[in-house]
Amino acid sequence: MSHSAMAPDVWDPAFESDPDSTLSSDQCVIKGQHFFIRGLIEIPVIGSRDVFSWGVWVSLSRDDFARALEVRNTEGRERAKPYFGWLSTELALYSEGTIDLKTNAHTRPVGKRPLIELEPTDHPLAVEQRTGITLDRVREIATAVLHPA
Repeated sequence: MSHSAMAPDVWDPAFESDPDSTLSSDQCVIKGQHFFIRGLIEIPVIGSRDVFSWGVWVSLSRDDFARALEVRNTEGRERAKPYFGWLSTELALYSEGTIDLKTNAHTRPVGKRPLIELEPTDHPLAVEQRTGITLDRVREIATAVLHPA
C-alpha cells in the first residue's frame, strides 16, 4: 500500500539537459545547488500490521546529501544520525499543503529507502503518521490518487 512521487515538485524536465542537474530513482540534484533524497513516510494502518507509505522527496543540505551518498552502500548505515530536511513533495490530499514540512530522514539498512519522520505538529499528515489511519482512509487515498478529480 503505497504511492510515490517520481521527482521533487521543483524538478522540471528542462533540467535534464543541465549538466549540474540529475534525477535518479533515489537522489536528485538541481543546478548543483539543491539536493534531494527519496524516502518513505510510513503511516500505520490501524488494526493491522500493515503500513501505508507515501514515497516522497526531502531536500537536504549539501553536507548531509554528501554524507548520505557516502554511506549509501555501507552496512550499518542505519546507525547514522538522521538528516534534517524539508518535504519537497506536494500531497494534494492535504489541503493545508505539504511542501516544506520539517522532516528527519532516518537511514535504514542497505536496500531500504530512508524513513521520513515528520515534525510532530498538528498538520493532518503528521497526525496520521503518529496515530495511524483506518483501512477506509487507505481506500480513500487510493481512490483519490488513482482517480484524481
